[in-house]
Amino acid sequence: MKITLLGTGTPSPSLRMASSGYLLEIGDDVIVIDHGPGAHHRLMQAGKRAVDVTHFFATHLHYDHCLDYPRLLLQRWDMGADLIPDLKVYGPAPIRRMTDLLIGPDGAFGPDLRARIEHQGSIDIFEARGGKVPRRWPAPEIRELKPGDFIDNGRWTARVAESSHVQPYLLCLGYRFEADGIAFCYSGDSGGVCPDIVELARGCDVLIHMCHYYTGTEPTEIYRRVCGNHLDAAEVARQAGVKMLVLTHKLEQIDQPGMRERIIKEMSAIYDGDIVWGEDLLELPIGGARLAKME
Repeated sequence: MKITLLGTGTPSPSLRMASSGYLLEIGDDVIVIDHGPGAHHRLMQAGKRAVDVTHFFATHLHYDHCLDYPRLLLQRWDMGADLIPDLKVYGPAPIRRMTDLLIGPDGAFGPDLRARIEHQGSIDIFEARGGKVPRRWPAPEIRELKPGDFIDNGRWTARVAESSHVQPYLLCLGYRFEADGIAFCYSGDSGGVCPDIVELARGCDVLIHMCHYYTGTEPTEIYRRVCGNHLDAAEVARQAGVKMLVLTHKLEQIDQPGMRERIIKEMSAIYDGDIVWGEDLLELPIGGARLAKME
C-alpha cells in the first residue's frame, strides 16, 4: 500500500496547497480519494495520468473535494480511447445524478462529448490513439454508498462510516481501506470528536484527519462540530489508537512557521503516536516514522 497526499488545503485558493485529494496505490489498482481543485495537477506531478486511475472515491460533494472529478472523468475517457475499463466510482448520493448532469447526453459536457464521438477530426485522433469506431459514450460504473457499506474486490477492502460535517445537506463519509495487513483511514471532513470515525479508525496504521483551525478560534460550537480543530483531531487519534496521524485540510492561519510546531507539541500531550504535518505530494511512510540513511 502506497499513500500520497495530492491536496492538503481548503476551499481557499492557494498556490502551495491544492484542495482535498489523496492517491492510494494497492497492486495494480490506482485509487483516487476526493479530487478538489488542483488535485489533478498534483496527480500528474505524482507520476500518474488519468488513464492510470482505476477507482475514484468521494467522501462528500463539497466542491473542494470534487471539482476535479469531471476533469478525471473526461481526460480518462478521452485519452483512454476505449482501450481501458470504465472507471469505478464510489461515493454518497447524489453522485450518480451529479455524474449524469456532467457527462450524460443532456449533461453539461454532452455537446463536447458528442463532437468528440461524431466529428471526423476527433474520430481521426481517436483512431490514432488506437481506438476502434464507433466510439463509446463514457460509462463509469457508479455505486452510491451509505454508512455501514463494505466493499471487497479481492485485493483490498473498504468500510464506510459517517463523518461529522454538514448533514443533512450533504451526506459525508469516511473510509477505511485494508490490504496486506495494513489499515488506512481517511476521515473526510469531520469535526469535533466523531464516535463513528473513532470506531472506523480503530487500530489503523494511518489516519488522515481534518485539522482545519487552531483550537479556541472557532466562531461557534456548530463550526467546531463541522470543521475539526487540532486538539479534537488528537483526541480522535488517541481514542482510536492509531499508529500515525496525518493532518490535512489546513487553513493558512495555522500553516505557518512556528504555528505548525506549536500545534504538534500541543497535540503530542494528548496523542503519543507519530504526527505528520500533511503537505502536497508527501508520500506517507507506511509502518511509522524512521530515520533515513546518513549519507
